[in-house]
Amino acid sequence: MIVLIDTDVLIDLALDRQPFASDAAALLDALERKNARGFVAWHTISNFYYLVAAKRGVTATRQFIDELIEFVDVAPTTTADLRTVSKLPLKDFEDAMQVGAALACAAECIATRNVRDFKNSPVPAMSPSRIVSHIS
Repeated sequence: MIVLIDTDVLIDLALDRQPFASDAAALLDALERKNARGFVAWHTISNFYYLVAAKRGVTATRQFIDELIEFVDVAPTTTADLRTVSKLPLKDFEDAMQVGAALACAAECIATRNVRDFKNSPVPAMSPSRIVSHIS
């Protein structure tokens, strides 16, 4: 299975946001064990950095990113993908960009805590715990 990880999942883990952090950790552990292939959108990393560095510090945030990209790839997106994104029927443009990245890496699902935000997505959204139950 190919999984695109939404920003909220990474933030939940990095900031130990309860009760979501344990599900995020289980998903990333499964991806690290190669139970599935993980991707993130390019913009996820900058959004994550901006939101997490303010609380965890620059060094810890960069270390988290460095460790993440040892087993998760960045979805290879292009201008054509952005054109697709602008036509998607999602209210939130950042969510549409996640979908564009998911399409670009042929993801079978988007791992997110906000499944309802992706109800009009051509790529289904699933909670981290549901994905773990599918790939473990």
